[in-house]
Amino acid sequence: MTNNYSLPPNRDPSINLLNAGVTGANVPPAPEPSGVQKVIGREDIFKARETLEKYKSGKATLEDKIIENEKWYRLRHWDVLKGKATNKDEKPASAWLLNCLMNKHADAMDNYPTPNILPREEGDKPEAEKLSSIIPVVLDQAEFEKTYSDVWTYKLKTGTGVYGIFWDKSKHNGLGDITISKIDLLNLFWEPGITDIQRSKNIFHIELVENDLLEDLYPALRGRLGSSGIDVSRYVFDDNIDTSTKSAVVDWYYKKNVGGKTVLHYVKFVNDEVLFASENEEGYAERGFYDHGLYPFVFDVLFPVEGSPAGFGYIDVGKNAQEFIDRGNQAILRNMLANARPRYFVNDSADVNEKEFADFDNDIVHYTGNSDIKSAIMPITAGSLNGIYVTVLNNKIEELKETTGNRDVSNGGTSSGVTAASAIAAMQEAGSKLSRDAIKSSYRAFKGVVNFIIELIRQFYDVPRQFRILGEGGTETFEQYSNEGIILQYQGSDYGVDAGYRMPVFDIEVTAQKQSPYTKMSQNELMLQFYNAGFFVPQNADAASACLEGMDFDRKSFIMKRVQQNGMMFQQIQMLQQHVMRLAQTVDELTGGRTNMVAETAAVLAGQGGGVGVPGAADPSAIDTERLDESPTTRKARERTAEATSPR
Repeated sequence: MTNNYSLPPNRDPSINLLNAGVTGANVPPAPEPSGVQKVIGREDIFKARETLEKYKSGKATLEDKIIENEKWYRLRHWDVLKGKATNKDEKPASAWLLNCLMNKHADAMDNYPTPNILPREEGDKPEAEKLSSIIPVVLDQAEFEKTYSDVWTYKLKTGTGVYGIFWDKSKHNGLGDITISKIDLLNLFWEPGITDIQRSKNIFHIELVENDLLEDLYPALRGRLGSSGIDVSRYVFDDNIDTSTKSAVVDWYYKKNVGGKTVLHYVKFVNDEVLFASENEEGYAERGFYDHGLYPFVFDVLFPVEGSPAGFGYIDVGKNAQEFIDRGNQAILRNMLANARPRYFVNDSADVNEKEFADFDNDIVHYTGNSDIKSAIMPITAGSLNGIYVTVLNNKIEELKETTGNRDVSNGGTSSGVTAASAIAAMQEAGSKLSRDAIKSSYRAFKGVVNFIIELIRQFYDVPRQFRILGEGGTETFEQYSNEGIILQYQGSDYGVDAGYRMPVFDIEVTAQKQSPYTKMSQNELMLQFYNAGFFVPQNADAASACLEGMDFDRKSFIMKRVQQNGMMFQQIQMLQQHVMRLAQTVDELTGGRTNMVAETAAVLAGQGGGVGVPGAADPSAIDTERLDESPTTRKARERTAEATSPR
């Protein structure tokens, strides 16, 4: 997991470079001495650790649920079921609930979000267009698609996914860039009882780091590190993970009011040693760690609950039904094995060699005595299982599907012989309302992530950067961008009155492209319907544009642009044809009609221009030579007037 680590800021506070996050367990070197008097010391760390313990105790129930849900996700839930089965019992673990999670995750990835930045003022349009182009590149460089996938998996398991959005100075050879990480809730702590993470007085994030690495980077820590020092809940791993040689490195975020403005400060410490504190650094003591003044975490909740920023997920919804399914399977398996493997009653008076009798490879079984062997040995007959139990089991499976919205049609299954792609897509859309609702909430979290990205660009992109932009049709352009157009801007003075400063603010629109094969086929069928309806016939450009404006489908803007281009091309061809006919008329007038140029030109245009839809072009008499100078606009107005005044 990616953690948030910090380097001291540049000594020049006007240079906005600060390492607020590096990947892996790479811990930054110790900060250089600062001229600012230290504000955060060991006494503050002691108080922070006490607050951390309070936060941890208030989150104990949530942590237990997260660890238990991880076992359900790994199909190890027999360890947590009530009335645990013995080691000899069959422990079937069907994957109906896991299939639900996989289906919801697939829906989320089919609707991978794309941001569109919209300006709130007319003058900010150029910056909004540039941000709309470069932010997808920033997301791609930060490998956001993988993070998005990981957060969605975590969200489905626990009910809450968390993004961490940090500035990483180590990227691009020290130039720095934005990093986006998945945050494990077991390592994140907040004030109990709040529902908005930004309202917490403090936020703590903990990561275990090897002592050797810490001592190499911070020589003052040699001999002062032991075990982690802070008890952090852990999952039950398949591997044996030794944490005795690791220490808990704590990232502590808190807010302060400075001059009527809320600023965010950040402290990194291990045990009682301060590794970095923004309040102790010149340039950040009053300004804060991040200019946006917010905790750099975004919560994506599946099903919210009151009194907590975290929610619950599909495992919490479906594990009761999954438990009954597995217990029913266990009972059926026991009955099947009881009937499949013969067992016998043996009378003590019959001297039968039981070892030979139980070994089916023996052809001869010895016994002694005169007793009736048939009465001495009787087979044990197991009762057959009533079919009602299988019906109940199947009903539980259907219940799990219904309660989690994981119906067959959502997985691609259909009934009644439905084969048309558009019909299948329509059934999938109707059967995926729960997925769409969860995806909408995920889009709201994505808006928060993009807002953080814009704020980090505003603060740190003070050096122009080059971005390669891929447009539609594979076009490739290169865009240079810096924060010059989105930082605080002085408005000058108006009639001697200082207009002050303004900060460009943007709205974020999130769109997604469905990547389901059935949806693509449905889209192709829609294009064929447009073609058959004459949308791409140039003469119908105006009517087709009016119809398309009221529709909503993928790549709508591209289709409208093509229709409008066809209409404009048609008008231009009409104007050129009229110009050619005027020239032909002039030639006929100059030659006294001997050349018959009008008729010949009309015949040529009929042969070449039929594809562009010139009505009556094949018939020279159909060309109104009296109106050759008439513009298309005038012609349309005349035709509308004639139609309105014509008798019905």
